[in-house]
Amino acid sequence: MKIVDIQTLVVNADMRNWVFVKVITDVDGLYGWGEGTLEWKTRAVVSAVEDIKPLMLGQDPRDIEQAFRRMTKFHFWQPGTIAMTAVSAIEHALWDILGKSVGLPVWRLLGGKTHEVIKAYTHLGQGNAKAIYETFDKNAFVEKALEVMDMGYRAMKILFVPYCHYTSAASELSMVEETISAVREAVGEDVDIMVDFHGRPASTSLAVQYIKALEPANPLFVEEPIQPGDPAAMRDVMMKVDCPVATGERLIQYKEFEQIFMQRAVNIIQPDLSHCGGLWMAKKIAAAAEGAYIGVAPHNPAGPIAGTVALHFDVATPNFVIQEEMIGAVPWFHDVVDTPIRMVDGYWQIPEKPGLGVEVNEAEARKHPYQPEPQSGAEAQLPDGTIVNW
Repeated sequence: MKIVDIQTLVVNADMRNWVFVKVITDVDGLYGWGEGTLEWKTRAVVSAVEDIKPLMLGQDPRDIEQAFRRMTKFHFWQPGTIAMTAVSAIEHALWDILGKSVGLPVWRLLGGKTHEVIKAYTHLGQGNAKAIYETFDKNAFVEKALEVMDMGYRAMKILFVPYCHYTSAASELSMVEETISAVREAVGEDVDIMVDFHGRPASTSLAVQYIKALEPANPLFVEEPIQPGDPAAMRDVMMKVDCPVATGERLIQYKEFEQIFMQRAVNIIQPDLSHCGGLWMAKKIAAAAEGAYIGVAPHNPAGPIAGTVALHFDVATPNFVIQEEMIGAVPWFHDVVDTPIRMVDGYWQIPEKPGLGVEVNEAEARKHPYQPEPQSGAEAQLPDGTIVNW
């Protein structure tokens, strides 16, 4: 079996462009799908796939470890976020091909079932960028939280930490405390709430202040309370709070994760399977995390194929905690891709179709061609003109 072509298909989903990658083999009708969605870098990822493609033509798609090494070592430069996103998407497709070739779902090839169902959560507002990133109104958060519960979720993520620098006004700290309190009261004690900081605080002291304001509401975890890349600083935050701390969506190399684990710097790690190298690398990351007493909650705000990839990973990962997803982010979500994802009472069910179990309606997908993503982040500027973390 040999790879004869690798194609990309870009689908604009308003807030982001989904980048689908199709790997085609010389076996009639046998191909695989992956996803490499990377906000504001769509065209760069598509070009990176084209750059990698010559390395993979003629190769056996079932040699996945060897394929990863070809894609990451044969070019002189170490792959950054864009290249690793392209690598990840191709890697997903190879697992899809392997599963189809042996008639088994990918999760069985990754070690088999370790959970009976997979707990999932979504964002308030889902695909509505303004509802997610540009709202600081307490009543709006309560309204959106109740909408998410009505959709069947029993867990949700909120982003309402204000744009900040090294310090914040007392009124901003109070706003965060009042908002989380209102949401907790509205949804009750049995619904999990996660708070995404987006790495907005520029100091560990401010991150700790905000987490302390959140603690009475018992968040499941707080995400990226400071910018990624400094495990010692992250550990400093974690050791001063009584709330689980998570990070990892912007880490792409195994060694970046390894430094986190060596310092026991977080409670939850969040690899994104569309950026960290794909399923097999994510399994290595999860195994190392388990040895450091760290749970795994994969990052995934992307499209339907990325969600399906995460589902298979979750089923086979014993230290899995909860899965981020954006199912239904646009009204035509299920018209473009048929996935095996089925949610019952806030939990994804275990898929049984061979491979990833996805099928793309390419004609429908082409009805939503590439469009530049909205330029979010322009509002991340303080009144004095200081540009801060978005």
